[in-house]
Parts: sequence; structure tokens; C-alpha cells
Amino acid sequence: MVKIIAGEKGTGKTKQLIRMANEDVKSLNGHVVFIDDDKGHMYDLNHDLRFMCMKEFPVRTPEEFHGFLCGVISNDYDIQKIYIDGLLRIVDIDLKDLTPYVAKMETLSKQYDLNFVMTVSSPPENIPADLSGNILK
Repeated sequence: MVKIIAGEKGTGKTKQLIRMANEDVKSLNGHVVFIDDDKGHMYDLNHDLRFMCMKEFPVRTPEEFHGFLCGVISNDYDIQKIYIDGLLRIVDIDLKDLTPYVAKMETLSKQYDLNFVMTVSSPPENIPADLSGNILK
């Protein structure tokens, strides 16, 4: 499953994502990964999470990020959840291209039995309508 937390800048998306990740690391049997575009929230996260700062990796395109996710998953088959803070800051992708990208993430989710939760800095009404079921309220 791929879930999206959508909202404009300053609406609390990252705080919600951090809270969810910190709760999951305590309750899930598998591993939890948190991917961010910078290290600003690293110390807000439980130390048992695997934190990854994308500034350390030369990844910008959707294809590169998908390959990166595949590499993360292949390194640890015990991952149950991957949190991504600020997909649009990490990857150069237009909202109109979000649907096929989420479909690729759904394939990974099913293939490796893990879930994704990501933030997207955009009002929920601007997210493609076919992804409305993926949006967390």
C-alpha cells in the first residue's frame, strides 16, 4: 500500500509523518526506514529507525529514486514500512506523473510486502483524482 499525506507547506505533514514512523518502529516486527531530503528532522526520530538523507545520494529522477528504493529493499528484506518526507523535493516529478509513479511503488509494496507513506507538498485537491484513495486524511 502507498499512502500520501498531502497539504501545503506548513500544514504539519512532516510532524504527522514523524509521529507515525516513531509509533510504527515500536509496534512493527520488521524494520522502518525514513527518507528525507535533509537532516533537519533526524533527531526527532526514534534511533531504531533507519534514517536516510537524500542529499548524500546523486538521485533526482523518478527512475533513479525507484532504483534507490529497490536497492534499499534489497539490502534489508525485513523492511515493513518506508516513510518518504517530501517526495517532490527529493524527485523531479510533476503531479500529473504521480499516478504512474505511485503504481510502480504499489508494485514494490506488493512484491516485498511492505508499505510506503509519503508527504507531498500540494493541496489534496491537486493530487490526481485516481489517487484519492491513497490520501490520508
